[in-house]
Amino acid sequence: MAETIGSLVDKISIVRLKICHMAEQLQRPDADAAHKDEAGSRLAVLNVQKTDLETELTELFKSVLAGKTRLKIYRQFKMYNDPRYRIQ
Repeated sequence: MAETIGSLVDKISIVRLKICHMAEQLQRPDADAAHKDEAGSRLAVLNVQKTDLETELTELFKSVLAGKTRLKIYRQFKMYNDPRYRIQ
């Protein structure tokens, strides 16, 4: 499984912010029709992406709750700023 619950939530948060800002472009009084058309097209794509990600998250939750999928914990092993890993 390439996605985790955390990565999906992160992607959904980002796409929702993009949707908010793209929707603002449709309300700009100084924007011409071409700009608003492009913003509208992009907004439609972003909404499809949001729906896809939300569906994927829902399906992952269902799979975990049903016991079909087991979540893995990936440990972080950071080596920077640790003097034990510096080459002398």
